[in-house]
Amino acid sequence: MITVIIPTLNEEEHIASVINFAKGQPNVSEVIVVDDKSLDRTVSIAQQNGAKVITSTKLGKGASMKDGILFSTNEIIVFLDGDIDPYPHYTVKLLTDPIIQGEAEFVKSSFSRNAGRVTELVAKPLLSIFFPELLRFSQPLSGMIASKKSIFQKLDFREDYGVDIGILIDMYLMNIRMKDVEIGYLENKSKPWQALGKMSKEVAQAIIVKASTSKNPRYNFEELGALNEIRSQMDFALENQLGELNKLVVFDMDNTILMGRFIDMCADTFGFKEELMNIRSSETDVVALNKRIATLLKGKTISEIIAVADSIPIVYGTKEIVLELKNRGYIVGIISDSYDCITNHIRIKLEMDFSLSNELEFSKSICTGEVKIPSFLFSNPNSLCKHSLCKTNALLNVLAKYNIKKENSIAIGDSINDLCMIKEAGLGISFCSKDELVNHHADVVISNPTFSELLNLAR
Repeated sequence: MITVIIPTLNEEEHIASVINFAKGQPNVSEVIVVDDKSLDRTVSIAQQNGAKVITSTKLGKGASMKDGILFSTNEIIVFLDGDIDPYPHYTVKLLTDPIIQGEAEFVKSSFSRNAGRVTELVAKPLLSIFFPELLRFSQPLSGMIASKKSIFQKLDFREDYGVDIGILIDMYLMNIRMKDVEIGYLENKSKPWQALGKMSKEVAQAIIVKASTSKNPRYNFEELGALNEIRSQMDFALENQLGELNKLVVFDMDNTILMGRFIDMCADTFGFKEELMNIRSSETDVVALNKRIATLLKGKTISEIIAVADSIPIVYGTKEIVLELKNRGYIVGIISDSYDCITNHIRIKLEMDFSLSNELEFSKSICTGEVKIPSFLFSNPNSLCKHSLCKTNALLNVLAKYNIKKENSIAIGDSINDLCMIKEAGLGISFCSKDELVNHHADVVISNPTFSELLNLAR
């Protein structure tokens, strides 16, 4: 019998179809969804459709794959991606027949779709240098694979984008009999351009590390010139992808995107309003304030916390405004002093590019009451103000990451916590603010709860 393992992260759109496809395949007796702490309805949908659902012990696809193997009860294992719909009908059979019939011990899929940008610009050129024998695999980064549990358990799974190419190379170095099978036409989501640099770096690192640490190292310093050429090709390709994506719009979340403040709504919902007020009135240190407030959420599940966020209305028409800004070449995101589980949830809802906020900690989907304040919020030598924590530091971080000039940025907020960001951005917008100082320093004051005026300002 066969186990199908599906690593997932925010795949509510397609996960039901993938599970039901897997369940309907011959000899499949077990479907396991290993969730990487999704913020959408992936887990509940997977459960409703009869999959065994586990939460990954550590972030990253590789950790999810390893956890799924540990929970599997069959010797033959197939990995499927959770974002493909539909799968070609005979996918599982094509992947497993060579193993069942003794023709191969590891099977990797190829499919009728142009190979991705990272495959062509990074993976294949590096393989041609270090592992030319593997160029016969037309889709070396494909995640649809099959092998035996006993073989998978011998591998060291990388936790990043390099996991799939790492598995292929490990199988080769272990002299496992391998086969490449064509499964048909696939339609899946391409990685957003923002992920290409990170993906290419991690894929390249996986290949080079495997080449340099194998029993017969293939690392040749004379070939570093080729590596530099590959990197140049990738940089050129990314520049073409970026086009005019050199402008930024940053939104605050509480009382800006959301028509309310998340932690205040939690206080009303969970009954800790008095404790919250006492902390705010007695604590003057901003770091200690954030940490003490986070303790009020201890013991709450991620689903309870997300439900509170979902109960707060989003300013009408925000998603349409975000999509239009992106069409005009803007990077759009959230910088907030709230929590990442909430800002990411809102980011996904509105199809934004990024969110930056404090990192609320969970254990087995239950809040520990601990919070990590990320380094990008703290004062540093490049800071533009004297505050120990400031959203402006996060703004500068984003500008540097995307190589955007400060004068090409727009910041939108409502409170004194947004003041520095509003002052320092190329265009600072006060949104429905009751703070006279924020309104005074903003370049534009929007008094009505709509972002439609933003389209007249963001050309």
